[in-house]
Amino acid sequence: MAKYENTGSKDTRSGFGEGLHELGKENENVVALCADLTGSLKMNAFQNEFPDRFVQVGIAEANMMGIAAGLTIGGKIPFTGTFANFSTGRVYDQIRQSIAYSCKNVKICASHAGLTLGEDGATHQILEDIGLMKMLPHMVVINPCDFNQTKAATKAIAAYEGPVYLRFGRPKVPNFTAVDQKFEIGKAVLLEEGTDVTIIATGHLVWKAIEASEILAEKGIDAEVINMHTIKPLDARAILESVRKTRCVVTAEEHQMNGGLGDSVAQLLSRELPTAQEYVGVDDSFGESGKPEELLTKYGCDTSDIASAAERVIGRK
Repeated sequence: MAKYENTGSKDTRSGFGEGLHELGKENENVVALCADLTGSLKMNAFQNEFPDRFVQVGIAEANMMGIAAGLTIGGKIPFTGTFANFSTGRVYDQIRQSIAYSCKNVKICASHAGLTLGEDGATHQILEDIGLMKMLPHMVVINPCDFNQTKAATKAIAAYEGPVYLRFGRPKVPNFTAVDQKFEIGKAVLLEEGTDVTIIATGHLVWKAIEASEILAEKGIDAEVINMHTIKPLDARAILESVRKTRCVVTAEEHQMNGGLGDSVAQLLSRELPTAQEYVGVDDSFGESGKPEELLTKYGCDTSDIASAAERVIGRK
């Protein structure tokens, strides 16, 4: 079993901030827009060094999406920044009509996603955003797992022509992927090889999946762990190759079970390779105010939940 070292906990939003700042130095067409949350999105460095390429829109998220769409017509590569709730649910009509429909080259960058937003509570803990965004034609959906991967993803999406939804978070989480990694949109990363069960995780739950694989190993269960950082386009080849070997799968995400990664995997398998599957995610519920780790535990999205789901699904194959 491969071992991954936590090189220190960092918040994924800071990975976005560093990636955006570096992009500003490398590509003068990169512009940034923020809806009154510059500090929370870690966009300060870009704003300070490139004030002529930064637009503080204020609390006007719908207007921000319209401005971003317009900037693409002049060849700019706009990165919008606000909380995930305000990046999707609040402005869905503007994204659908002004960005996705005409395939505008806008990068919708969304922080504070999922339960791990913590104390801000249910109104801010959007758990439906992946489903909302993946249903839009032309939209790419990316949910990286740690600081290094978020930084790499931020830089990679600038080179992609078309709309992208990039999801990241507020809390400090283990930083374990390579500093110099090459981020490939739509290509999953095989973290652990195994033969008994496939665990496909995304975002903050990737590290939890690695921890779960260690618990399972102690019980003699050989788990394969896949980091599915891109939910759309889904890496069908990686999933099918793994599941053909293990014959069962667990999906893990900080999102509603309805409409998220698990549903995307289930749709693929129902067409290509019907397989026993267990979901780890939020079960048709809103969140609540609390500490991030306590919320993950309460809503069934912790390390032990992934390990238990793996044991259940093995019993079903």
